[in-house]
Amino acid sequence: MSLLKVGIVMDPIEHIKPHKDSSFAMLLEAQRRGHTLFYMQPEDLFLKNGHPFASTSLLKVWDRPKTEQYYGFGASQITDLTELDIILIRQDPPFNTDYLYSTHLLELAEAQGVLVVNKPQSLRDANEKLFAAWFPECTPPTLVSANATQIKTFITDHQDTILKPLDAMGGAFIFRVRQGDPNTNVIIETMTDHGKHHIMAQKYLPEIKQGDKRILLINGEPIDFTLARIPAEGETRGNIAAGGTGVGMPITERERWLCQQIAPKLQAKGLHFVGLDVIGDYITEINVTSPTCIRELDTQFQLNIAGTLFDHLESLIAQG
Repeated sequence: MSLLKVGIVMDPIEHIKPHKDSSFAMLLEAQRRGHTLFYMQPEDLFLKNGHPFASTSLLKVWDRPKTEQYYGFGASQITDLTELDIILIRQDPPFNTDYLYSTHLLELAEAQGVLVVNKPQSLRDANEKLFAAWFPECTPPTLVSANATQIKTFITDHQDTILKPLDAMGGAFIFRVRQGDPNTNVIIETMTDHGKHHIMAQKYLPEIKQGDKRILLINGEPIDFTLARIPAEGETRGNIAAGGTGVGMPITERERWLCQQIAPKLQAKGLHFVGLDVIGDYITEINVTSPTCIRELDTQFQLNIAGTLFDHLESLIAQG
C-alpha cells in the first residue's frame, strides 16, 4: 500500500486522555504505517470559491502517558482538502449547527474523491439516539416526544424508565424516572424546555447492572470482544465518562445477531466505524460520530482495532 495523507478533524488534542482515546489509537496506527498526519479542528475548515480547505498542522504522536509529551506539531499550512486521501471525522457531540456545517464542507472534499470517515451525509442522517429506531426489533420500548402527557403516559405504562436528550454524549443529562417520582414534571419540563424539544424515553433495563456493552463494528463486522461498562455504585449510567468501569468480555450470539440486523444499513451508508450500545438483549444507541473504547479493548485482549480499521480503509483506497 502506498503512503497516504491522512487528515483528522478532532477536538483539541491537548485535552484528550491518550491512554483511552480512540482517535489517538487511530493516529498511532496511521503513523505506524508511514502515513502523513494532518491535524485540524472543526473551526479550521473553510470554503473558498466553492472549494474546501483547512488550516492544518503536520502531526506526530507517541504512545506515552498524558504526563509526558505524546504529540508534536510540525509545519502549519493551508491544505486543499481534496489533496488528502482520508479524512477522519472524530469531533465529539453535541451535533450542533457548527458540526452540521463541518459535514457540508467535508462532503465537498468527498465529492472530489477523498475517503471521509464516517460519510458526512450519514453523520447528518444517523442521530445516535434516533438511528436505532430503524431497527425496532432490536430496541427496547421507546418513545421520542416533546409532549409531557405522552412522556408521562409512557412512564406510567412501563413504571421504570430512562429519559435522555437526543444530542448529548457520555451519559450527560440522563435521568431514571419511576412511576410516582415527585420530580417527574420538573424533569420533563427542564429536558423538553416546556415542550419545545424532543427527548427520548426508554424502558429501564435492569441488565444495566451487568453493564452497558459497547460493541465496535468496522464495515458492519463486530470486533470479537465487547466492553461492558459497569455502573458505579448508586449509578444508573454505565458510561466510562460517568464513572463506569470497563470490563471486556467475548461477544455473545445475541449480540452478533443484533450486529447482523444493522450491518447492511451501516455498509450502505458508509458508516465504516460504529459503536453499538447494548443493554441485555437490546440496542439502546448507535454511535457514529466518535465511538470510543478502542484502547480499553486493545489493552485487555491484545488487539489492534485501529489496525483492522486501516486495513479496511486502505482496501477502499486501493479499489479506487
